[in-house]
Amino acid sequence: MNSNRKTAIIVGILFIINLVANTIGSSIMESIMYAPDYLSKLYANQTLVIIAEFLELICAVAIIGIVVKMFPILKEQDEKIARRFFAFRTIEVVMMVVGIIIALSLLPLSQEYVKAGAPDDDYFQTRGNLALAGRYWAFKMVLIFCLLGYLMFFYLTYQSKLIPRFISVWGLIIVPLMFTAIMLEIFVSDSFSYTTMFPGFLIFYLPGAPLDLVLGIWLIVKGFNDDEIASGSAKTDLNE
Repeated sequence: MNSNRKTAIIVGILFIINLVANTIGSSIMESIMYAPDYLSKLYANQTLVIIAEFLELICAVAIIGIVVKMFPILKEQDEKIARRFFAFRTIEVVMMVVGIIIALSLLPLSQEYVKAGAPDDDYFQTRGNLALAGRYWAFKMVLIFCLLGYLMFFYLTYQSKLIPRFISVWGLIIVPLMFTAIMLEIFVSDSFSYTTMFPGFLIFYLPGAPLDLVLGIWLIVKGFNDDEIASGSAKTDLNE
């Protein structure tokens, strides 16, 4: 098994890990943080919150792994675009970690709120809403930079034929759809609520939901097009 085949298997596994961990972690946090009584629910479900944030941390590690393993291959196709891919996905990870820290910081606040008898005053609600707003915007940045990274990734894989073009085209179609969903959620969603999800988000999200799974399975089973990797390397050597 050559190094490119091993890389394809590792990257494929990381794509699937990222998908599964993100799906489970996000579902847990949305069920708690989107609840009207989230300040009480956070403390009551602190074990679940910690598990969810650990899963989100696994996502961050998986993304780092994908970037580290893919960059040398993508660089052979177009170094400038590959560097943008690296930068966008690195910023995504940084913002993801910021969101994780904010979520975990809400646990002590929730504990104070419950111990105080869930008082009906602005002190806890204001602090909680500020934290929710911070997490909301952090994860909007996560999505935006993730999409920009995907745009670079699928553009390069389409140009180079590293993976089947139908997967790359699928990705290039999904990016503007998802970006539209994010913009609608930010600008059209009901009064910038940080505890509700824009109802139309799933309409834009569902067409791309299986993409990471399909890509991951393809890389594990079939791998990259080695001929295109070789031609990319030859082109880089000629440019040098």
